[in-house]
Amino acid sequence: MRYYPVMLDIAKKHCLVVGGGAVGARKARKLLECGARVTIVSTEFCPELTALARQGDVTLKKRPYRAHELEGMFLVIGATDDEALNRRISEDADRRHMLCNIADRPQACNFILPAIVEQGDLTIAVSTSGKSPAFAKYLRRRFEGEFGPEYAQFLGLMGAIRRRLLVQQHAPEAHKHLFENLIAGGLLEMIRKGARPQIDALLAEVLGEGFSLTELEASLPAQVAGKA
Repeated sequence: MRYYPVMLDIAKKHCLVVGGGAVGARKARKLLECGARVTIVSTEFCPELTALARQGDVTLKKRPYRAHELEGMFLVIGATDDEALNRRISEDADRRHMLCNIADRPQACNFILPAIVEQGDLTIAVSTSGKSPAFAKYLRRRFEGEFGPEYAQFLGLMGAIRRRLLVQQHAPEAHKHLFENLIAGGLLEMIRKGARPQIDALLAEVLGEGFSLTELEASLPAQVAGKA
């Protein structure tokens, strides 16, 4: 099997998780992080899902799964230990031409979930096409050591610069060489070292006066600002 790599925008999309245990909670949590509207169907729910429902983050439906649960859903994730039920979920989704993932059963999915490394807006997905999830996790751990929090701030700064340039009515294509020069000039390494004066000098050299690290950081989320 050769998969087609893709990043899905599921913000405000209705997504269904079948299964109320620890696996279902993990799947629901990741969907919520991406802005989905999550419904979970199960005859029982773990404490984490109950807590999420009390907070209004998810909708719980305490009942056995039926095919009509898929109506109006963008995708479905099967997270049960019942093989017959997992197969039925997959078949029901296939008839509706829906996106479907069955946890730990790649043969029953039309998309699989890769191992993921995240630093702010940087997302690195690692897949072995279902051949060795253990090796995908091994690579993920290696990448987690190689891609530190400086990448989150780097991308935050690049985004802030892009927004400033667009406000100044620069054509998007005209930005390309500016960002290439920032990368080639060592911005990432300067952030890693916390070299603020050098960062300001590089920003002024490439972008001109009016761009400073302090000013750009002010527009960033707290979790990615102020690390340099």
